Amino acid sequence: MRHYSPFDRLLIHADTALRTVAGKPAATHRPYPADDIDDNAMDEADSRRVAGLMRVNHSGEVSAQALYQGQSLTARNDEVRHKLEQAALEENDHLVWTQNRLKELGDRTSLLNPLWYAGSFAIGAFAGALGDKWNLGFLAETEHQVVKHLDDHLNKIPASDKRSRAILEQMKIDEAKHATTALDYGGESLPLPVKKLMQAMSKVMTRSAYWI
Repeated sequence: MRHYSPFDRLLIHADTALRTVAGKPAATHRPYPADDIDDNAMDEADSRRVAGLMRVNHSGEVSAQALYQGQSLTARNDEVRHKLEQAALEENDHLVWTQNRLKELGDRTSLLNPLWYAGSFAIGAFAGALGDKWNLGFLAETEHQVVKHLDDHLNKIPASDKRSRAILEQMKIDEAKHATTALDYGGESLPLPVKKLMQAMSKVMTRSAYWI
């Protein structure tokens, strides 16, 4: 296995940031969950609402990618770093899937994605610097909140939109797996005030990304 210098890692993270925000992210190339599902017609209001929700989900994946990159940059244990990087690769699948769905709906990704990436990367790097148990605990809590967020969106999407539903269901499975892995590797439960702060920050992002 090749060992990268700190400068190499910075270049890799810079490349990942550009790919995430403005390019083509490196993904695992798993099948698109909506591939074999008919795209049932929706009225204009439902289509706009679903597009807003998928834009939020895409922005959430931009933030998740940045968190993972920041955490892996400052992680102290090589095995923990490897798990973070593997999870980040799977999150890129979600980026591709949500962007595909937005294109199918004739809509765009959030104009604020560079802001979400920069802020989330800084938070992830700070979490990693606190030590691996808190780094993994932060990851687990993030994924638990994402699962709840996806459940909320699944309740809001029209029953006829089976393509969006298939994408979000697979994302939910992946996020739950990432949370379990983080705890299995020694993640600590975060203090309640930290969890509440994370929830508040998430609300700012989701409300903004829905429209912008």
